[in-house]
Amino acid sequence: MFFTYLRRELRRRRKAALVVASGLALGIALVIVVNSVSSGMNQAQDKVLQSLYGLGTDMTVTKAAEAPKSGETGRPRFEFGAKDDGEEQSSDRVMVQGFQTLASSTVTKVAGQKGVADSVGGLSLQVMKVSGEFKRGQFKQDQSGGTTRQGGPGGSGGQPQGRVEGGGASFDVNSYSVYGTDVTKQGLGPLTSSKVTKGRTFKTSETDARVAVADTSYAKEKKLALGGTVKIKGVKYKLIGIATPDSGDAAANLYVPLKQAQTLAGAKNKITTVYVKATDSQQISAVKATIQKNISGTTVTTSADLADTVSGSLSTASDLAANVGKWLSIAVLVAAFLVAGLLTSSAVSRRVREFGTLKALGWKSGRVTRQVVGEAVVNGLVGGALGIAVGLAGAYAVTAISPTLTAELGSGAGGGARGGGMAVGGPGMRQSAGKTLDIALSAPVSATTITLAVGLAVAGGLIAGAFGGWRASRLRPADALRRVE
Repeated sequence: MFFTYLRRELRRRRKAALVVASGLALGIALVIVVNSVSSGMNQAQDKVLQSLYGLGTDMTVTKAAEAPKSGETGRPRFEFGAKDDGEEQSSDRVMVQGFQTLASSTVTKVAGQKGVADSVGGLSLQVMKVSGEFKRGQFKQDQSGGTTRQGGPGGSGGQPQGRVEGGGASFDVNSYSVYGTDVTKQGLGPLTSSKVTKGRTFKTSETDARVAVADTSYAKEKKLALGGTVKIKGVKYKLIGIATPDSGDAAANLYVPLKQAQTLAGAKNKITTVYVKATDSQQISAVKATIQKNISGTTVTTSADLADTVSGSLSTASDLAANVGKWLSIAVLVAAFLVAGLLTSSAVSRRVREFGTLKALGWKSGRVTRQVVGEAVVNGLVGGALGIAVGLAGAYAVTAISPTLTAELGSGAGGGARGGGMAVGGPGMRQSAGKTLDIALSAPVSATTITLAVGLAVAGGLIAGAFGGWRASRLRPADALRRVE
């Protein structure tokens, strides 16, 4: 009897049911779209952070570089003094990039802290190579690529990359980054933000082997061939792999085993960065505080710290989705629930004669109330189905259009030169000043979002049913008689 009466009433009151269902559908569709877009924003931000930070890395431990002492520029200088004017010369300088070095034992100390699942060390280097023809004793070349003429006024400026001419000299300046990676733990650190697309990655046995992996852009620029060699400070390294970044720029131009990087820099048992993975992603702040407390003099940078430095349309859109979108969804849902309740209550008022007659025939108030609530729940489910359909269509449209968002990577905690940019936390989380990444926005819809939509549909139906049920429970058989008169 319940379902028969329910089916008949819903068919007879299709227009009213459609109005209630449409209001709920609008609110539910908005919730789906906002949730899916917010999820897409989070994925886009994760891509940006991965290109900066390295997959699987929750935080890094570094030590800020000391300021140059009085009278020092903090930049190494290149001296050239050929026996014959015009003789071809070259000079390489390998420098630790951006940070003070830490003892390799710091990795073990960090690993022993509560909440740390794994840690690995790395050494970030910058190589400056100057080669060309010089007049005897006339020029010095500093790290910035500029020249200073000795023994008289004048001179010429230069760039970190390219050819510089002036004062009778002609020379090339080549600056590139090298990262020493622990080949025994390649699942953590900056190399994980790139995929080896040609050749292979390091073997765990190659802890001190003269092998290298090159970033694909650098390999193309320098015309490096897989299986060939690349020379760093006069040492030849066999190129075993070409790595392509998942997004953004690579952490370094070249990757070599950590021991080889330490040898090149004359920094035995030294590192610049410790990459840390926490046991629980929800306890990263606590782990950060523990490391800072127990390992003095270090700076701990988390992915949240980096996220705060990302600006541009990605950040703006993310804020809008998280704040304006959330509150707009709540406002629309509340309005939809309220309107559904009022419409249901109004519909019950128009059915006074019907319900009064049913009570006169022996229906209890509870039975009438259940009938009204049943109709409202069905209306809510219909609204939910419509809302899910519209919400999925909206999310699909966003994904199909794939609007491009920009992420501007500003300088944050820490710093160090790398090709004119700023390094935040070391390779794998480098942020170049003025560097912009383009991210295509998608709007993935998760099963959780669909479940939420169904729950809202049921909740909307129950709220509307509560309004209508309350109104129906107050009806008396006499109300039907008065309506007849």
